[in-house]
Amino acid sequence: MYQLIKPLLFKFDPENVHYFVTRNLKRFNKFPGGKALSKAIWTMDDKRLEREVFGLKFKNPVGLAAGFDKNAEMIAEMGNLGFGFIEVGTVTPLPQPGNPKPRMFRLPADSALINRMGFNNFGVDVAAQRIEAYRKSIKPGKEALIIGGNIGKNKVTPNEDAVSDYIKCFDRLFDVVDYFVVNVSSPNTPGLRELQEKEPLMNLLNTLQQRNSKDGISRPILLKIAPDLTDSQLDDIADIVKQTGIAGIIATNTTISREGLVSKHKDETGGLSGKPVTKRSTEVIRYLHKASNGAFPIIGVGGIHSAEDALEKLEAGASLVQLYTGFIYEGPGLIKRILKRLV
Repeated sequence: MYQLIKPLLFKFDPENVHYFVTRNLKRFNKFPGGKALSKAIWTMDDKRLEREVFGLKFKNPVGLAAGFDKNAEMIAEMGNLGFGFIEVGTVTPLPQPGNPKPRMFRLPADSALINRMGFNNFGVDVAAQRIEAYRKSIKPGKEALIIGGNIGKNKVTPNEDAVSDYIKCFDRLFDVVDYFVVNVSSPNTPGLRELQEKEPLMNLLNTLQQRNSKDGISRPILLKIAPDLTDSQLDDIADIVKQTGIAGIIATNTTISREGLVSKHKDETGGLSGKPVTKRSTEVIRYLHKASNGAFPIIGVGGIHSAEDALEKLEAGASLVQLYTGFIYEGPGLIKRILKRLV
Protein backbone atom coordinates (compact mmCIF):
# COMPACT_ATOMS: atom_id res chain seq x y z
CA MET A 1 0.00 0.00 0.00
CA TYR A 2 2.80 2.42 0.88
CA GLN A 3 4.39 2.03 -2.54
CA LEU A 4 1.08 3.10 -4.12
CA ILE A 5 0.89 6.38 -2.20
CA LYS A 6 4.62 7.13 -2.16
CA PRO A 7 4.66 8.85 -5.59
CA LEU A 8 2.01 11.28 -4.34
CA LEU A 9 3.84 11.94 -1.06
CA PHE A 10 7.10 12.51 -2.93
CA LYS A 11 5.52 15.40 -4.87
CA PHE A 12 5.52 17.57 -1.74
CA ASP A 13 8.17 19.06 0.54
CA PRO A 14 9.70 16.18 2.55
CA GLU A 15 9.55 17.95 5.92
CA ASN A 16 5.86 18.83 5.44
CA VAL A 17 5.14 15.26 4.37
CA HIS A 18 6.86 13.96 7.50
CA TYR A 19 4.56 15.99 9.73
CA PHE A 20 1.50 15.08 7.64
CA VAL A 21 2.23 11.36 7.83
CA THR A 22 3.09 11.31 11.53
CA ARG A 23 -0.01 13.33 12.48
CA ASN A 24 -2.26 10.98 10.56
CA LEU A 25 -0.51 7.89 11.90
CA LYS A 26 -1.24 9.13 15.42
CA ARG A 27 -4.88 9.70 14.46
CA PHE A 28 -5.17 6.23 12.94
CA ASN A 29 -3.83 4.63 16.12
CA LYS A 30 -6.45 6.49 18.17
CA PHE A 31 -9.36 5.20 16.08
CA PRO A 32 -11.18 2.17 17.53
CA GLY A 33 -9.27 -0.86 16.27
CA GLY A 34 -6.55 1.24 14.61
CA LYS A 35 -3.80 0.21 16.99
CA ALA A 36 -4.76 -3.48 16.76
CA LEU A 37 -4.93 -3.33 12.95
CA SER A 38 -1.53 -1.66 12.73
CA LYS A 39 -0.01 -4.35 14.93
CA ALA A 40 -1.71 -7.14 12.99
CA ILE A 41 -0.37 -5.87 9.66
CA TRP A 42 3.14 -4.77 10.56
CA THR A 43 4.45 -6.37 13.76
CA MET A 44 6.13 -9.74 14.10
CA ASP A 45 6.59 -11.39 17.47
CA ASP A 46 8.97 -14.31 17.60
CA LYS A 47 11.26 -15.37 20.45
CA ARG A 48 14.00 -16.07 17.90
CA LEU A 49 14.19 -12.34 17.15
CA GLU A 50 15.00 -11.34 20.73
CA ARG A 51 18.46 -9.96 21.42
CA GLU A 52 20.30 -9.06 24.60
CA VAL A 53 22.77 -6.26 23.98
CA PHE A 54 24.65 -4.10 26.53
CA GLY A 55 22.47 -5.59 29.25
CA LEU A 56 19.13 -4.73 27.63
CA LYS A 57 16.60 -7.15 26.16
CA PHE A 58 15.34 -6.12 22.72
CA LYS A 59 12.17 -7.76 21.29
CA ASN A 60 13.83 -7.62 17.86
CA PRO A 61 17.04 -6.12 16.46
CA VAL A 62 15.48 -3.51 14.12
CA GLY A 63 15.18 -0.01 15.57
CA LEU A 64 14.18 3.46 14.47
CA ALA A 65 17.20 5.74 14.18
CA ALA A 66 17.37 9.17 15.79
CA GLY A 67 16.07 12.09 13.76
CA PHE A 68 12.66 10.67 12.87
CA ASP A 69 11.03 11.12 16.28
CA LYS A 70 13.01 14.09 17.58
CA ASN A 71 10.47 15.05 20.25
CA ALA A 72 9.34 11.61 21.49
CA GLU A 73 5.91 12.01 19.91
CA MET A 74 5.65 8.68 18.08
CA ILE A 75 7.02 6.00 20.39
CA ALA A 76 3.89 3.85 20.65
CA GLU A 77 2.98 4.34 16.99
CA MET A 78 6.44 3.31 15.80
CA GLY A 79 6.28 0.25 18.03
CA ASN A 80 2.97 -0.66 16.38
CA LEU A 81 4.78 -0.63 13.02
CA GLY A 82 7.14 -3.35 14.21
CA PHE A 83 10.24 -1.58 15.48
CA GLY A 84 12.01 -3.34 18.33
CA PHE A 85 13.39 -0.12 19.82
CA ILE A 86 13.12 3.63 19.31
CA GLU A 87 15.81 6.28 19.54
CA VAL A 88 14.43 9.75 20.18
CA GLY A 89 16.19 13.04 19.52
CA THR A 90 18.65 14.47 18.96
CA VAL A 91 17.51 16.57 21.95
CA THR A 92 19.26 19.64 23.30
CA PRO A 93 18.92 21.36 26.69
CA LEU A 94 16.93 24.29 25.30
CA PRO A 95 14.38 24.25 22.46
CA GLN A 96 15.74 25.44 19.16
CA PRO A 97 14.17 25.92 15.71
CA GLY A 98 17.04 24.45 13.71
CA ASN A 99 18.28 25.78 10.41
CA PRO A 100 16.23 27.85 7.92
CA LYS A 101 13.87 25.99 5.58
CA PRO A 102 14.02 24.28 3.17
CA ARG A 103 16.40 21.95 4.98
CA MET A 104 15.54 18.46 3.78
CA PHE A 105 15.85 17.24 0.20
CA ARG A 106 14.98 13.97 -1.51
CA LEU A 107 17.35 12.47 -4.05
CA PRO A 108 15.09 9.83 -5.64
CA ALA A 109 17.57 8.80 -8.34
CA ASP A 110 20.04 8.00 -5.57
CA SER A 111 17.49 6.66 -3.04
CA ALA A 112 18.85 9.21 -0.61
CA LEU A 113 18.11 12.26 1.51
CA ILE A 114 20.14 15.35 2.33
CA ASN A 115 19.20 17.14 5.52
CA ARG A 116 20.52 20.16 7.34
CA MET A 117 17.87 20.22 10.04
CA GLY A 118 20.23 21.50 12.74
CA PHE A 119 18.91 19.71 15.85
CA ASN A 120 15.45 21.31 15.67
CA ASN A 121 13.61 20.09 18.78
CA PHE A 122 11.38 21.20 21.64
CA GLY A 123 14.08 20.73 24.26
CA VAL A 124 14.97 17.93 26.64
CA ASP A 125 12.20 18.68 29.17
CA VAL A 126 9.47 18.02 26.60
CA ALA A 127 11.09 14.78 25.45
CA ALA A 128 11.50 13.56 29.04
CA GLN A 129 7.87 14.30 29.88
CA ARG A 130 6.61 12.48 26.79
CA ILE A 131 8.74 9.40 27.40
CA GLU A 132 7.52 9.30 30.99
CA ALA A 133 3.90 9.55 29.78
CA TYR A 134 4.50 6.69 27.34
CA ARG A 135 5.87 4.50 30.10
CA LYS A 136 2.88 5.27 32.33
CA SER A 137 0.55 4.25 29.48
CA ILE A 138 1.92 0.69 29.36
CA LYS A 139 -0.53 -1.73 30.94
CA PRO A 140 0.70 -4.00 33.76
CA GLY A 141 2.26 -7.16 32.37
CA LYS A 142 3.11 -5.51 29.03
CA GLU A 143 6.71 -4.68 28.14
CA ALA A 144 7.61 -1.13 27.10
CA LEU A 145 9.79 -0.63 24.07
CA ILE A 146 13.47 -0.02 24.61
CA ILE A 147 14.01 3.74 24.25
CA GLY A 148 17.31 5.43 23.54
CA GLY A 149 17.99 9.11 24.15
CA ASN A 150 20.18 10.80 21.55
CA ILE A 151 21.71 13.92 23.09
CA GLY A 152 23.50 16.94 21.65
CA LYS A 153 24.37 20.57 22.31
CA ASN A 154 22.54 23.75 21.45
CA LYS A 155 23.85 25.63 18.43
CA VAL A 156 24.61 28.75 20.50
CA THR A 157 26.70 26.81 23.02
CA PRO A 158 30.43 27.12 22.20
CA ASN A 159 32.42 23.89 22.04
CA GLU A 160 34.34 24.76 25.21
CA ASP A 161 31.01 24.64 27.08
CA ALA A 162 29.55 21.69 25.18
CA VAL A 163 30.04 19.22 28.04
CA SER A 164 27.56 21.15 30.19
CA ASP A 165 24.87 20.76 27.52
CA TYR A 166 25.40 17.01 27.33
CA ILE A 167 25.30 16.79 31.14
CA LYS A 168 21.96 18.64 31.25
CA CYS A 169 20.41 16.25 28.71
CA PHE A 170 21.95 13.21 30.40
CA ASP A 171 20.68 14.13 33.86
CA ARG A 172 17.18 15.02 32.65
CA LEU A 173 16.69 11.82 30.62
CA PHE A 174 18.42 9.41 33.00
CA ASP A 175 15.25 8.19 34.69
CA VAL A 176 13.21 7.70 31.50
CA VAL A 177 15.48 6.23 28.79
CA ASP A 178 17.13 2.82 28.60
CA TYR A 179 20.34 3.93 26.89
CA PHE A 180 22.07 7.12 25.75
CA VAL A 181 23.66 8.11 22.46
CA VAL A 182 26.20 10.92 22.41
CA ASN A 183 25.89 12.70 19.07
CA VAL A 184 29.04 14.57 18.08
CA SER A 185 28.88 13.54 14.43
CA SER A 186 26.05 15.55 12.86
CA PRO A 187 27.42 17.84 10.13
CA ASN A 188 24.58 20.35 10.65
CA THR A 189 25.67 22.08 13.87
CA PRO A 190 28.74 24.27 13.25
CA GLY A 191 31.86 22.90 14.91
CA LEU A 192 30.13 19.85 16.38
CA ARG A 193 32.31 17.30 14.59
CA GLU A 194 35.39 18.85 16.19
CA LEU A 195 34.23 17.11 19.38
CA GLN A 196 35.06 13.77 17.68
CA GLU A 197 38.75 14.52 18.17
CA LYS A 198 40.26 12.25 20.81
CA GLU A 199 40.97 14.69 23.63
CA PRO A 200 37.58 16.51 23.77
CA LEU A 201 35.74 13.24 23.18
CA MET A 202 37.55 11.49 26.02
CA ASN A 203 36.72 14.41 28.31
CA LEU A 204 33.04 14.36 27.35
CA LEU A 205 32.57 10.59 27.69
CA ASN A 206 34.54 10.34 30.94
CA THR A 207 32.45 13.15 32.41
CA LEU A 208 29.20 11.37 31.52
CA GLN A 209 30.53 8.06 32.84
CA GLN A 210 31.36 9.70 36.17
CA ARG A 211 27.70 10.74 36.45
CA ASN A 212 26.41 7.38 35.21
CA SER A 213 25.04 6.01 38.47
CA LYS A 214 21.84 6.67 40.36
CA ASP A 215 20.45 4.41 43.07
CA GLY A 216 22.75 1.67 41.86
CA ILE A 217 21.55 2.00 38.25
CA SER A 218 23.70 2.94 35.27
CA ARG A 219 22.70 3.42 31.63
CA PRO A 220 24.59 2.17 28.57
CA ILE A 221 26.25 5.08 26.80
CA LEU A 222 26.93 4.78 23.08
CA LEU A 223 28.82 7.07 20.75
CA LYS A 224 27.43 7.87 17.28
CA ILE A 225 30.20 8.40 14.75
CA ALA A 226 30.46 9.77 11.22
CA PRO A 227 31.16 7.57 8.20
CA ASP A 228 33.83 10.04 7.09
CA LEU A 229 36.44 9.04 9.69
CA THR A 230 39.78 7.63 8.53
CA ASP A 231 41.08 4.25 9.67
CA SER A 232 43.42 5.93 12.16
CA GLN A 233 40.49 7.90 13.58
CA LEU A 234 38.49 4.67 13.84
CA ASP A 235 41.43 3.16 15.74
CA ASP A 236 41.18 6.12 18.11
CA ILE A 237 37.44 5.48 18.50
CA ALA A 238 38.06 1.83 19.42
CA ASP A 239 40.66 2.96 21.95
CA ILE A 240 38.29 5.58 23.38
CA VAL A 241 35.58 2.96 23.92
CA LYS A 242 38.08 0.80 25.79
CA GLN A 243 39.47 3.62 27.92
CA THR A 244 36.16 5.23 28.85
CA GLY A 245 34.23 1.99 29.30
CA ILE A 246 31.22 3.18 27.30
CA ALA A 247 28.85 0.48 26.07
CA GLY A 248 29.34 0.69 22.32
CA ILE A 249 29.15 2.54 19.01
CA ILE A 250 26.46 3.55 16.52
CA ALA A 251 27.89 3.44 13.02
CA THR A 252 27.14 5.62 11.22
CA ASN A 253 25.64 9.11 11.01
CA THR A 254 25.14 10.96 7.72
CA THR A 255 28.04 11.74 5.40
CA ILE A 256 29.36 14.96 3.90
CA SER A 257 30.56 13.03 0.83
CA ARG A 258 28.74 13.55 -2.48
CA GLU A 259 30.57 10.92 -4.50
CA GLY A 260 28.56 9.32 -7.31
CA LEU A 261 25.34 11.28 -6.83
CA VAL A 262 23.17 12.09 -9.85
CA SER A 263 20.04 13.75 -8.40
CA LYS A 264 19.39 17.48 -8.86
CA HIS A 265 19.76 18.27 -5.13
CA LYS A 266 23.15 16.57 -4.88
CA ASP A 267 24.98 19.83 -4.13
CA GLU A 268 22.80 20.91 -1.21
CA THR A 269 24.71 21.28 2.04
CA GLY A 270 23.94 18.93 4.90
CA GLY A 271 24.24 15.27 5.78
CA LEU A 272 23.61 12.63 3.13
CA SER A 273 21.79 9.43 4.08
CA GLY A 274 20.35 6.45 2.21
CA LYS A 275 21.79 4.04 -0.34
CA PRO A 276 24.96 6.05 -1.06
CA VAL A 277 26.01 5.44 2.56
CA THR A 278 25.26 1.68 2.57
CA LYS A 279 28.72 0.44 1.66
CA ARG A 280 30.72 2.88 3.78
CA SER A 281 28.70 2.38 6.95
CA THR A 282 29.14 -1.38 6.60
CA GLU A 283 32.89 -0.90 6.08
CA VAL A 284 33.08 1.13 9.30
CA ILE A 285 31.18 -1.56 11.21
CA ARG A 286 33.47 -4.29 9.87
CA TYR A 287 36.63 -2.29 10.61
CA LEU A 288 35.65 -1.49 14.20
CA HIS A 289 34.49 -5.04 14.86
CA LYS A 290 37.79 -6.48 13.63
CA ALA A 291 39.99 -3.80 15.20
CA SER A 292 38.40 -4.38 18.59
CA ASN A 293 38.05 -8.17 18.26
CA GLY A 294 34.34 -7.69 18.86
CA ALA A 295 34.99 -6.12 22.25
CA PHE A 296 31.92 -3.87 22.17
CA PRO A 297 28.47 -3.89 20.53
CA ILE A 298 27.82 -1.87 17.39
CA ILE A 299 24.45 -0.63 16.16
CA GLY A 300 24.55 -0.51 12.37
CA VAL A 301 22.73 2.28 10.56
CA GLY A 302 23.13 3.79 7.12
CA GLY A 303 21.55 2.85 3.81
CA ILE A 304 19.47 -0.14 4.90
CA HIS A 305 16.86 -0.44 2.14
CA SER A 306 16.41 -4.21 2.10
CA ALA A 307 16.66 -7.31 4.26
CA GLU A 308 19.97 -8.06 2.53
CA ASP A 309 21.37 -4.67 3.56
CA ALA A 310 20.46 -5.39 7.19
CA LEU A 311 22.00 -8.86 7.05
CA GLU A 312 25.24 -7.46 5.65
CA LYS A 313 25.57 -5.12 8.61
CA LEU A 314 24.81 -7.87 11.11
CA GLU A 315 27.32 -10.18 9.43
CA ALA A 316 29.90 -7.37 9.45
CA GLY A 317 29.65 -7.22 13.24
CA ALA A 318 26.57 -5.19 14.15
CA SER A 319 24.46 -6.49 17.03
CA LEU A 320 21.42 -4.37 16.10
CA VAL A 321 20.40 -2.20 13.14
CA GLN A 322 18.43 1.02 12.73
CA LEU A 323 16.39 2.48 9.87
CA TYR A 324 15.57 6.00 8.77
CA THR A 325 15.95 6.83 5.07
CA GLY A 326 15.24 3.24 4.01
CA PHE A 327 12.05 3.41 6.08
CA ILE A 328 10.99 6.54 4.17
CA TYR A 329 11.74 5.04 0.76
CA GLU A 330 10.54 1.48 1.37
CA GLY A 331 7.80 1.99 3.96
CA PRO A 332 7.00 0.02 7.12
CA GLY A 333 6.95 -3.25 5.21
CA LEU A 334 10.76 -3.11 5.25
CA ILE A 335 10.82 -3.85 8.99
CA LYS A 336 8.80 -7.04 8.62
CA ARG A 337 10.81 -8.17 5.59
CA ILE A 338 14.02 -7.87 7.62
CA LEU A 339 12.52 -9.73 10.57
CA LYS A 340 11.18 -12.53 8.36
CA ARG A 341 14.57 -12.92 6.75
CA LEU A 342 16.27 -13.11 10.14
CA VAL A 343 13.86 -15.82 11.32
